[in-house]
Amino acid sequence: MPRHDLENDLHALVPGSVTEQGATRRTALKAALGAGYAAAAGPLMAQTAIRTPADGLVAGEITYEVNGFQVPAYRAAPAGRTGLPVVLVIHEIFGVHEYIADTARRFARAGYLAIAPELFARQGDPGSYGEIAKLQAEIVSKTPDAQVMADLDGALKWAAANGGDAGKAGITGFCWGGRITWLYAAHAPVKAGVAWYGRLVGTPNALLPRNPIDLAGSLKAPVLGLYGGDDAGIPLDTVDKMKAGLAQGSPAARASQFVVYPDAPHAFHADYRPSYRQGPADDGWKRALAWFAAHGVA
Repeated sequence: MPRHDLENDLHALVPGSVTEQGATRRTALKAALGAGYAAAAGPLMAQTAIRTPADGLVAGEITYEVNGFQVPAYRAAPAGRTGLPVVLVIHEIFGVHEYIADTARRFARAGYLAIAPELFARQGDPGSYGEIAKLQAEIVSKTPDAQVMADLDGALKWAAANGGDAGKAGITGFCWGGRITWLYAAHAPVKAGVAWYGRLVGTPNALLPRNPIDLAGSLKAPVLGLYGGDDAGIPLDTVDKMKAGLAQGSPAARASQFVVYPDAPHAFHADYRPSYRQGPADDGWKRALAWFAAHGVA
């Protein structure tokens, strides 16, 4: 996986987080949100551009069960409210670190119940790795798409039982999570997806049998793809191929759209990395909220 697909963390878990059962299953999440760093992530900015406070929110760790496993997740929601629209927030290769938690809080401040599952939890703690190749070989490549889809189904089920309206659900993801966003939009009854620079093509294998390009025509929910024109790891010809596949597909596929920011690199939304570009990041965020609102996730 290209180096620019990798992210890590700077900050501690926000004050006032809620802890539930299954602490031994949450080691990876706790480390990533706390002091844990992945040395392989490369240079970081001195500080994040955005820090979203948790006041007025219910924010922190939860777990939910899928096939006998307690999946750890970070959730954020407006305090004291129910019937909330739900957004699944899908992490990059380094899992649920503070940037992902902060993004969940941003959605919560916009009126959503946001839940960010740690989708590598069964395979290990991605924040503990200092070598990209080892992380890829031991965790990322061993995480089956089928497992991820089931864990996201479980997240929606948990949200529906804890103040969320699963009939108003969407999904968004970054880097690795961008690919997952496309896959989940073809898998489950979400209303819409927003994929931030997720890989569209790849070589299938037993654990990752299909890529977004293979499912382009069968989407169940329209996806907004937010991509960088200066992304060395996602050639624009793959975006063109995806557009062609969508144009021949289901109504949701045909309703999907791309926005390509000409001078933006990969990970332009990641405000804790030098790749961050405020203009495209801000514009993409506004488009994401508008996309969800337009498609019933609000």
